Amino acid sequence: MKTAISPTRAENFPEWYQQVVAEADLAVNSPVRGCMIIRPNGYGIWERIQKLLNDRIMETGHENLYFPLFIPLSFFSKEAEHVEGFAKEMAVVTHHRLKMIDGELKPDPDAKLAEPLVVRPTSETIIGHHFRESVKSWRDLPLLWNQWANVVRWEMRTRLFLRTAEFLWQEGHTAHATAEEARAETMKMLGVYVDLCDNVLAMPTISGEKPAHERFPGAESTFSFEAMMQDGKALQAGTAHYLGTHFSKAQDIKYQNKEGGLDYCHTTSWGVTTRLIGGMIMTHGDDDGMRIPPRVAPRHVVILPIQRGAPEDEAVLAYCESLAAELRGQAYAGEPVRVFVDRKDERAVDKRWAWIKKGAPIICEIGGRDVASGNISFYRRDKLREGEKLAMNSLPCAQFIAGMSGLLAEVQAQLFADAKKRLDANIVKDVDSFDALKAYFAGKAGENEDSFRGWLLVPWKRPEGEAGETLLETLKQLKLTTRNVPFGQEGKPGKPCIFTGEPADEMVLIARSY
Repeated sequence: MKTAISPTRAENFPEWYQQVVAEADLAVNSPVRGCMIIRPNGYGIWERIQKLLNDRIMETGHENLYFPLFIPLSFFSKEAEHVEGFAKEMAVVTHHRLKMIDGELKPDPDAKLAEPLVVRPTSETIIGHHFRESVKSWRDLPLLWNQWANVVRWEMRTRLFLRTAEFLWQEGHTAHATAEEARAETMKMLGVYVDLCDNVLAMPTISGEKPAHERFPGAESTFSFEAMMQDGKALQAGTAHYLGTHFSKAQDIKYQNKEGGLDYCHTTSWGVTTRLIGGMIMTHGDDDGMRIPPRVAPRHVVILPIQRGAPEDEAVLAYCESLAAELRGQAYAGEPVRVFVDRKDERAVDKRWAWIKKGAPIICEIGGRDVASGNISFYRRDKLREGEKLAMNSLPCAQFIAGMSGLLAEVQAQLFADAKKRLDANIVKDVDSFDALKAYFAGKAGENEDSFRGWLLVPWKRPEGEAGETLLETLKQLKLTTRNVPFGQEGKPGKPCIFTGEPADEMVLIARSY
């Protein structure tokens, strides 16, 4: 069967991903190594994610604000673990002016900054500085802040949306009087993210606590939600961190308590990035390109007028515009249906495949016969094919319009159901030894290491000291990572740790990952 994307997912998943991004016109590499230009189709998806997530953040009582892109280097040196975690990724500004020297533009030696500035890799330090200025007493707490911004982390190996030197994100930062309040805030925002993934991106995840070696630098606890891609690898979709008083002590963030004494604030941070778009592609895409969940689709319905250079063309265009207007009067998920009439002077088949690859949920083709019959011919992007043929649907116009909200809801639900079934079916729980773990990820004879592997949920005892370093090195050699310790475990598993043989403390997810 000929597919719109080559190679297929089964043939070469990483290259398939790159081709989907290109053919869906989501983003391209920029002239700056490791950075991307997000094209309108890709940015339209990010705007939808941003709006729906921002609504949720505001509903939980947070306020948006903005902090500078540049952070004094001295701010990072106050928290040793934090600076060590980001030191290798920091971009640093050392001069404030250029000068023509020997015929070349170079940094002006006389314009060297008194203190270097770091291009924001994350904002805990500068926001902590402002926390200190903003908090005087217990009456000022909690501070619930959120920022939509870009950050720079100088990655060596990049891939569009998944790992780039610059990316877009939101970062929430809060300050609280007690550990209990701060931990509750961390879990609340983790729940907001999970809701976004489930009900907006149709991307099911597994939530849990990250092991100590996977914590955010400077955090006391880090929680993640992990999504399974179609090649079996895990993608960390986002994180929420309870920072304890580490940053407060480093930056002297104190408040006067009700008894008149001084206490350190307990702080949190949490964020998601444009990586969610990469996760959505790898969760829902097929061998014909993108499949965008309707909740984040920039266009719910794309209407393609079939024009043949005949007198009936004007009537077809008028019919399409009238249909678009009526559809926009319908609502889906509390918003007007988003409709686009593609009037480009191209062959209908070329426009059809362009929108199939871009992942529009509903694609209509309207010609003279449709106008005459009053029927609407359309494709559902989630159910595009019946065997080797495209599955064309047809409904009377009035029925198509009236049923649009329900149709989009069906598409959204179907994409989630498919992804949830894949996730649930590929978490293996019966591996009980390290040899069995190695055998599982080695695969069958003749398979390469990139062949599909699911995740393992195995018993383990959190290693410390030298034993922990040895375990991490062993997993690294196998190209494996510990993803998280899933929530919902009651008591100890009653099994030996597959790495040490000692009684296990809990079950941990292990997978290959992005």
